[in-house]
Order: sequence, then C-alpha cells, then structure tokens
Amino acid sequence: MKLEIARALFLIGALAVTTVAVAAWEEPRPAVFSKAEVGGLCAVPHEVKQQNTVQPDHDLLLFLFGMRQGLRPFG
Repeated sequence: MKLEIARALFLIGALAVTTVAVAAWEEPRPAVFSKAEVGGLCAVPHEVKQQNTVQPDHDLLLFLFGMRQGLRPFG
C-alpha cells in the first residue's frame, strides 16, 4: 500500500473518530421552563409540606468560638 493511501485512510479514520466523539459529547444545555411551556403538566408535587424556619443556635456558635480559642498555642 502506498504511503499516500495509508495517510488518507488514517485521516479519514481520525475524522470519523472525532465526529463520533463530538456527537457523543453534545449534551442538552440546562434551561429554565416557564409555566406556559410546561402546559398541562404539574410543576408542583401534590403534597407540599410546610417548611418551618430554623432559628440559628447561638449557643452552638459560642461553643465553636470557645473551641477555636482553645486551639491557640500558649505564649
């Protein structure tokens, strides 16, 4: 086989592999749907549980601060 034919076949094979890799790499981009686009589909679950607001525990914050102060070297 001539060198030119081998080069051409190698180039065609490399382009084919690159094309398959690009096709496999292509993924749909994330998008935000509006209510009009969703249509009749239900965008919200049937049972929506009430979420209680959590108040921060200041004692825990004070405890962590005290633990951090104890890690300082003496002197």
